[in-house]
This record gives sequence, C-alpha cells and structure tokens, in this order.
Amino acid sequence: MENGNSQERRNVIRVGTRKSQLARIQTDSVVEMLTNKFPEAHFEIVAMSTTGDKILDTALSKIGEKSLFTKELENALERNEVDLVVHSLKDLPTSLPPGFTIGAVCKRESPYDAVVFHPKNAEKSLESLPTNSTIGTSSLRRAAQLKKHFPHLQFKDIRGNLNTRLKKLDEHDDFSAIILAAAGLRRMGWENRIDQVLSPEQCLYAVGQVCICSVCLSGYPPPRGLLYPK
Repeated sequence: MENGNSQERRNVIRVGTRKSQLARIQTDSVVEMLTNKFPEAHFEIVAMSTTGDKILDTALSKIGEKSLFTKELENALERNEVDLVVHSLKDLPTSLPPGFTIGAVCKRESPYDAVVFHPKNAEKSLESLPTNSTIGTSSLRRAAQLKKHFPHLQFKDIRGNLNTRLKKLDEHDDFSAIILAAAGLRRMGWENRIDQVLSPEQCLYAVGQVCICSVCLSGYPPPRGLLYPK
C-alpha cells in the first residue's frame, strides 16, 4: 500500500526551461494553466542554461549549431531528468529529433517586432534616426528586412537575454536602438519601453514568434495526458 509521500512523488511533473527571466515567466504561465486544469498534480520547474545562453560573443548565425536553445533541454528529457520542456516555438529546430513531439502550443499573442531606442533618441523613429545610426539585433531576418526599408541605418549583432540587451543599450553609446519582440517586453512588464512597433511590411515576424510550446517524449504517458488529455 502506497503512503502519501510516494503518491505525491508520483504526481510530480518536472518542467524544464531555460534560466533566463523571460523563459521563467513563460514557463510559469504554462505551469499556472496546467495547475488550474489539473490541481491534483505537482509541478517542479527545472531551469538550465543552453548553448545559446552561454556563447554570447558570437553571432547566432555563425555558431553552427542547430539546437542552440534546446539541446540541453532535449538531453534532460532523454535522461528522464524532466518530463516536459517549455520553449519559445521559434527556438525549435525545423525538425525535432526522433522520439520528441510538440505536446501543445499556447494561444499566440501579437507577434510584431518592436523598436526600443536609446534614451537620447526617445522621441525618434527608425525613419528619423541620423544616417549610419547603429541598430542592434541578433536576427539575420530582422537585419535583412530592415536594411531594405531603412538603408540609411547600419545593423550590428547584439547578444544576451532581454535584461542584458537593454542594459547594453541604455548604459553605452554603441546602439541607437535595438529590435525585440513586442510580446517579450510585455511579458517582462516593460511595455513602456516599446517606442515603435514594426508593421509586417517593414519587418515580417518569424514563424512561431511569441508562441509558447511544450515538448515531451513521444509515447510517454504522463505529460502527454496532461497536455492533450483524452
């Protein structure tokens, strides 16, 4: 006969996530939704750093790794250290490794990109910035599109989580502005930092941008039953 402690351990669902503040906020929102639907389950968040979090001095496009923000979490799933993982959908590789599946995708928020200006440029727009002003972004997609629409600007790679990139913008003069996902700023409670929202004609957002998803092992009943119960 099982005692209460063993029964409680059996009901613990370990949720893997990146360590960044935004990743934790997104994971907390998923856990809150699951807790509301399955109050008998206990959720334990397991946070870890990924390759993309550790290598900050090289552009993402030059690192040469397909699963920059997912590999360590995938390994944890394989080793049964976590039961499911919460990701930003745009961080997933085009094809998941064999044995993995997307368990659920949360309702998508506004996917548009936003411009955050250096305090000295607070009243400006991308159109009105002086020629050769430097715009920070870690995305080739954003840089390529914005170069076409704003040829008077130059674009430079900027790495780090949202906190780090905003600090680099505010405390130094390397960048006149940076480009970030508007929804990420809102989730962090920093909507007041959004100075300009880019239209899809100016900068079409990434596939899966701002979508939060969960990944689990195919055929592993506990998380699959939670994420899409019969």
